[in-house]
Amino acid sequence: MKARIHVTLKDGVLDPQGRAIHHALEGLGFGGVEDVRAGRLIELTLADDTSDDDIDAMCRKLLANMVIENYRIERVA
Repeated sequence: MKARIHVTLKDGVLDPQGRAIHHALEGLGFGGVEDVRAGRLIELTLADDTSDDDIDAMCRKLLANMVIENYRIERVA
């Protein structure tokens, strides 16, 4: 089984990487982009019997910084 973990910064947390992307897009002539928030995607290959609670624990203990980040788990068939 595969799981995708989408990690994003919480609202209100400054995002320097997103700001740099936004600035670069403007520099390339792409108008209309109002804001950019950058995140990361982590793909895990797991045993089929891995529980949702175990995946959640992985996120809370290592994959996401719970102080400044949110995460979303997506199971992939």
